[in-house]
Amino acid sequence: MDVSRRGLLAGAAIGGGLLVAWGLWPREYGVPLTPGRGEWAYSAWLKLGRDGVLTVAVPQLEMGQGVATLIPQIVAAEMGADWRQVAVEPAPVSGAYANLSLAAKWAPLWMPFAPALADDPRKTIARRWAGESGFMATAEGTSLAAYEAPARDAAAAARAMLCMAAADRWGVSWDECAVRGGVVFHAGKHLSFAALAEEAARQTPPDRPPLLPAPYSEPAVPGGAEAEAEVPFRRLDLPAKVDGSFPFAADIRLPGMLYAAIRHGPIGDTELLGYDEAAGSRVRGVRHVVKARGWIAAVADTWWAAERALEEMAPVWRTSERARSSTIEERLDSALLKGEASRIVTRGDGDSALGTPDVTYRYDIAPATHATLETASATARLADGRLELWLASQAPAQAKAAAGKAVGLSADDVVLYPMAAGGSFDRRLEHDHAIEAAVIAAEIGAPVQLTWSRWQEMVAGRPRAPLACLASAWTAQEDGTPVGLRLRVAMPATVREFGARLFGNRTALAARRVYAGEGPDPLAFEGATTPYAIANVAIDHVPVDVGLPTGRMRGNAPAYLAFVVESFIDELAARVGREPLSFRMALLGADPRLAECLQRAARLAQWDGGASQSGNGIACWRIGDPAGGGPVARIACVATARPGEGGVRVQRLAAAVDLGRIVNRDIARQQVEGGLIFGTSLATGSALRYEAGLPTVSSFAGLGLPTLADSPEISIELISGAGDPADPGEIGVAVAAPAIANALHSATGLRLRRLPLLSEGL
Repeated sequence: MDVSRRGLLAGAAIGGGLLVAWGLWPREYGVPLTPGRGEWAYSAWLKLGRDGVLTVAVPQLEMGQGVATLIPQIVAAEMGADWRQVAVEPAPVSGAYANLSLAAKWAPLWMPFAPALADDPRKTIARRWAGESGFMATAEGTSLAAYEAPARDAAAAARAMLCMAAADRWGVSWDECAVRGGVVFHAGKHLSFAALAEEAARQTPPDRPPLLPAPYSEPAVPGGAEAEAEVPFRRLDLPAKVDGSFPFAADIRLPGMLYAAIRHGPIGDTELLGYDEAAGSRVRGVRHVVKARGWIAAVADTWWAAERALEEMAPVWRTSERARSSTIEERLDSALLKGEASRIVTRGDGDSALGTPDVTYRYDIAPATHATLETASATARLADGRLELWLASQAPAQAKAAAGKAVGLSADDVVLYPMAAGGSFDRRLEHDHAIEAAVIAAEIGAPVQLTWSRWQEMVAGRPRAPLACLASAWTAQEDGTPVGLRLRVAMPATVREFGARLFGNRTALAARRVYAGEGPDPLAFEGATTPYAIANVAIDHVPVDVGLPTGRMRGNAPAYLAFVVESFIDELAARVGREPLSFRMALLGADPRLAECLQRAARLAQWDGGASQSGNGIACWRIGDPAGGGPVARIACVATARPGEGGVRVQRLAAAVDLGRIVNRDIARQQVEGGLIFGTSLATGSALRYEAGLPTVSSFAGLGLPTLADSPEISIELISGAGDPADPGEIGVAVAAPAIANALHSATGLRLRRLPLLSEGL
């Protein structure tokens, strides 16, 4: 619902006055793009040059998912531009690019006292907050949901302006002109965008310029020949990434810049007690030492010198509540068996009238690290009361505000230059390194580039939350079909902790303490209602403080829920000797599109029924709610896997994927493949164990990640369908681990109920 000014102020009074200072009525954010010489900005989204180059603003972090191609593709297709003359510019932080879809989805995090007032992107409070704060976060696969419509509108307006300029020259009506390939046509006459750029920029477009019928949605390729098909919109970032010229955060170089390395104290309530400064100063090139309560940094002429200096300084810490894996497991176990639960999902009658369940199994998931190729890096320069940051951030407005506050500046006095990320997997939703770089630059009075080592990524990163789950079912006697399902999940209130860090600027320790046992975390179980037509479902959350700050990771809730549910469904089928595919099909009457994915994946993999010792396993999942009217991603996957020397050997993954309307088939395929590999890494490794507040693994080598030689053969069939385009980046993550777990059961006869698989041997 929308609210009146009186209603908004009343709500602010109830919620502690947080809304009083908000303006209620619309505000113009200007044109954030800065045209260069011979360029003209047509809107916040695009500018056109005298040379015919169309530059498109991209307000989302490019971290390998292809958004720096998708949004320009939408603009170019709607505008009728020549793809060979399209360029990309990362958008600055501005309310003009507010991610309204994500702002509404995360309303419980930034407005916890009354999230219902802002849980729809059309609601006034969501729009005002997102605009005023410049909320442009890249997360939850919302790029197309948030930006497809405004990008198309901007492109349609620019197309109309170009037609108007051409029509003025020809003395005709602008809506009689046609546009294609960067050229405006009418009755045998034509003019290029380059020739019209300046004149068109002075035109006033119609209030509602007409849109084209979605020409950027690529049709299916008959005969399954998608891999060999011509790619009409090739990725704009690939040539520079291939030749090494593509800049990432750690590639920034400024005059007089120094380099910083850092050490964080053990995980817990940590305080720096001392260090050998004299030993550090003997390392050649060391200039400064900067310290805070929980970290110490060395600044030198090179990063390696700074890193060596920290080794020599050997900082000493005092830490209470040190994270330990034994403690994590004890607290999860206690909470699962004896903790007070809150019911967060009910379907039908829940479990209220079902009595004692027929079967209960326990599943466990260990903390997992993101293992990004590029570690955290930020460059900061503070001069004349202005802080400049070069940073890869999924939430740039929040990073900008937090870094400014750390050095006594308002967000208006901070300029953030958005950089691409060398992988993120939601790791760059955190901004500790931006704060640290700003503090170091302020203290030393010179530009500085801070880069975390791989070890520091392990220590100070925010792993995916560990959990323990009891899955219970009530089944029909005749065929074992579940008529009731209950999940009792013990895990931290991880999304609420994350929200306190991102929006409340709390430290990791403070955020964890605030939400330790403070009630359920509904967002941690987003999508918890399974795709199966089980009449009665109940899901309970037991929040538990495990002594470890946790964060978001690619796949998020669907990834761990799919592992539990799809492993459990397989076990229910095995109990009554039913074939896993047909068992699932019987439960998917309410979702025929997911049933089609199952059938197609089975054909693609030449499914053998998961026969004993075949090493084939099947799983399916859905992200999104078909009843909600938004985008829905569906996938089914058949894995072929066996235990091998040193761990799991995944030989093949065959998947059928329904993403609704597909915008770019090449990028969709890349993202599904990447998600399957990422999900495989969570199945076989990526886990962290902790002793005395520190991870026991310090490098990639100890994480059990799949190498190129370990990567399976992947076959994918993309199914074109109706509906809004769904995000392809996370659906593969969700389904890979349960498919592999079910394959290992087929191969060995043993059921592995813990991630990573084989973490405790066979």
